[in-house]
Amino acid sequence: MIELVNVTKIYRMGKVDVVALRGVSLKIEPGEFVAILGPSGSGKSTLLHILGFLDKPDSGEYLFFGRDVTKLSDDELAYLRNRVAGFVFQQFHLLNRMSALENVELPLIYTKHTKKEKTLPFEKLKVVGLEDRAHHRPNELSGGQQQRVAIARALVNEPLLLLADEPTGNLDTRSGEEIIKILKNLNAQGKTIVVVTHDENIAHQAQRVIRMQDGKIISDESPGRIFKGQTIEGQSFFLKERKKSYGFNSREIIENLRQGLQSIFSNRMRSFLSMLGILIGIASVITMIALGEGAKQALSEKFASLGTNLLIVRPGSWRTRGVALEAGAVTRFTLSDAEAIAKLKYVKRVSPSVRGRGQVVYGNKNWNTLVQGVGKDYAEMKSSQPVVGRFFTKEEEKTRKKLALLGITVARELFGDKNPIGKTIKINRINFRVIGVLPEKGQSPRGDRDDVVVVPVTTAMYRLLGKKYVDYIEAEVDGQKFIDEVKKDIENLIRKRHRLKADDKDSFSIRDMTEIRETFMNMIKTMTTLLGCIAAISLIVGGVGIMNIMLVSVAERTREIGLRKAIGASSKDIMLQFLIEAMALTCLGGVVGIIVGIGASFLLSLFAGWTTKVSLFSIILATVFSVGVGVCFGLWPARKASRLDPIEALRYE
Repeated sequence: MIELVNVTKIYRMGKVDVVALRGVSLKIEPGEFVAILGPSGSGKSTLLHILGFLDKPDSGEYLFFGRDVTKLSDDELAYLRNRVAGFVFQQFHLLNRMSALENVELPLIYTKHTKKEKTLPFEKLKVVGLEDRAHHRPNELSGGQQQRVAIARALVNEPLLLLADEPTGNLDTRSGEEIIKILKNLNAQGKTIVVVTHDENIAHQAQRVIRMQDGKIISDESPGRIFKGQTIEGQSFFLKERKKSYGFNSREIIENLRQGLQSIFSNRMRSFLSMLGILIGIASVITMIALGEGAKQALSEKFASLGTNLLIVRPGSWRTRGVALEAGAVTRFTLSDAEAIAKLKYVKRVSPSVRGRGQVVYGNKNWNTLVQGVGKDYAEMKSSQPVVGRFFTKEEEKTRKKLALLGITVARELFGDKNPIGKTIKINRINFRVIGVLPEKGQSPRGDRDDVVVVPVTTAMYRLLGKKYVDYIEAEVDGQKFIDEVKKDIENLIRKRHRLKADDKDSFSIRDMTEIRETFMNMIKTMTTLLGCIAAISLIVGGVGIMNIMLVSVAERTREIGLRKAIGASSKDIMLQFLIEAMALTCLGGVVGIIVGIGASFLLSLFAGWTTKVSLFSIILATVFSVGVGVCFGLWPARKASRLDPIEALRYE
């Protein structure tokens, strides 16, 4: 089964080379109970580590069923430690946060799941007589009971070889006798057992005693009979099993996640402080994006009230000798110009407009306000459908009816809480009948947009303001993509109708509202991005905190890492474990951050009156970012943990 040929092992301690094994050669047959006896420093523990695939010799051969173990990869050695060799340590190496049953299950994390394995841990606890203590934690067990749990853990994967390093060294005499009795029973069932001890009484319980001194075997005695096992079956097992893949399994991922959460909640305050940076960062990102999206929405509503896909055609001014005359001094637009524009392709609606100040009187109240004459399509174009009453018709516009629609401010000043519909008011001493109240528009840089009275454009021109020309023409385009084409068509139409020359650049202007809208949107987008980047700095700071706490965790759990490697975890398994823990920590912080961010956005909207909009994009971004932080900042600690030497890790204090 096992053959060592001239094995040498040298440890370098500073500048000094310490020879642990000096040309050791031995054979161990299946079914043997071997005790390796010697004083401290004799090399017996080093020999056990090599036999159990925890360490490699510097020279010589280690043949396991005829195969040279020294040429195997680290992953293959990890597999052999998991399925071929079972370890029982002097210090027990049980994980305090787990129950006895969970400690026994630990090696199964790194094996492929089978139905039989579900019952194995409890069965092995029965073998060592601890089925009634399955759900007790190590600190609730005596030393002898803890050692029996360690034996059950070593047996759970049905290994061919059981190795025990001073299994009774930390136990009283009675507990030590119980452990030796268990080992002898296992050997009687055909299990190959190798025990390292310095106690002569323990060694004499074995069938074979190998004595060591100064790294050499000085005697090899066989006072008891040797049980012969099934060498051929063992060899076929080894040759078949070692070729299997070493990839991750679902049990390992789920178990690592469960243990990661256990670790997080067992150190609540430290975990909370570690998550605080992530929490603040995620909450800030969501809140900043919500404010930005809210500003976009509010701005969109404001622009909707001004009209979408809107072109404003204004007359230009004439300049002579540095003096600019009033608008319309060169080109003046008429109602027929508006009708001609309305016939152009892709023009949806048109509204000619005139403006002037007017004194509005009702009863004993009066108010000076803006009087605006518009076309009947104005309501649809400028989102100005009356909240009360109606808008005037095309026929009423043509016949110059004296009808008026009041802005909220004017209605309040003249009528207070009374309904103005159907009432007669005077505008510049001319009677008008109120037919509607316009929706609230709010403030603008130019003043109160609700301080206005709207009348038919023809009525305003010929009966109220005495104008023969319109001040400007608004045209709504049937789609954003046609804006440029319609602008060009309107320009050509006006030049043709008014016989303008190509160099008359200041004769009129066509303003595109979409350009203003896009400018404002881009500004808000830039500010949102800037605020988001500032908030993201918190995530980076939080990531550094996560990395620090994971490095502390690696240092605190060095012996656990050594144990996991001893029971079959590969470097990839250890890296996966700590990556999952880091991701669990950041994801928990991310979830809490999302909740806080949504709550903060709601409170800002409720108490500060700011428009906020929490988007699915911001939540997805925050989630992806938190996972990314967990991976990026957890990678270094995870890599550091995966590179720990199992022997050094187990000896870590």
